[in-house]
Amino acid sequence: MQGSNLDRLLQIMAKLRDPQDGCPWDLAQDFKSIVPFTLEEAYEVADTIERMAWDELPDELGDLLFQVVFYCQLGKEQGRFDFEQVAGRICDKLTHRHPHVFGELKDLSSEEIKSNWEQLKAEERAEKDMHSVLDNIPKSLPALSRAAKIQKRVARVGFDWDNTADVVAKIHEEVDEVLAEVNVPQPDKARVQDEMGDLLFAVVNLARHLGIEPEQALRQGNDKFERRFRQVEQLASQSGREMTEHTLDQLEAYWQQAKAKEAK
Repeated sequence: MQGSNLDRLLQIMAKLRDPQDGCPWDLAQDFKSIVPFTLEEAYEVADTIERMAWDELPDELGDLLFQVVFYCQLGKEQGRFDFEQVAGRICDKLTHRHPHVFGELKDLSSEEIKSNWEQLKAEERAEKDMHSVLDNIPKSLPALSRAAKIQKRVARVGFDWDNTADVVAKIHEEVDEVLAEVNVPQPDKARVQDEMGDLLFAVVNLARHLGIEPEQALRQGNDKFERRFRQVEQLASQSGREMTEHTLDQLEAYWQQAKAKEAK
């Protein structure tokens, strides 16, 4: 059943791109034009998992799979690659990177598996003429995720703080540098932005040291703020006054009520 459904999906995609009877919208797309939709579908998958909406997950994964099939159809039309080649590449990569499962390297420890994985990836980068540990990190990644990936890469070769205390000290240092640029008679916005970038990078480093995914943590923080602020709006409405008619202290009191309500 699974194989037949995959074949059916590939056939549907080919039909959508049929020059004579296909869908005008699908026919107008190219590799670049569907990238925003791919990113959107990936985030919808992440959101569904975070909400633990398991009944919705098959639909969202299907939408994401369709994006892969779309790229494969475009590749096939241009004589570059097709779905079979894409599937074959990932099969080869997975078996190559897991010799402790598919090869002769059995009974490895977790550390040995991790070390062997990194060695294999380094060899793959060398084969592609990539010699820096920072090669092949997509610039299109969300900034927080890309910062974390950069830091993980350089940490693997020893460029890392030894302990969390040093990371926290670096954050304080970066805060001071931001304030030094702000507290001048005529702040230079470009310099302030540059220092803010350093501060955010340092905060991501702390998240990494604590084993926290920064992108996920910030999404969670966004959701928490939105949830509480909506309660603040409700409390303000119940007072019979507009939000703008409240003082900041009054709004803060509502915020504390919303926060206390969640803690129960």
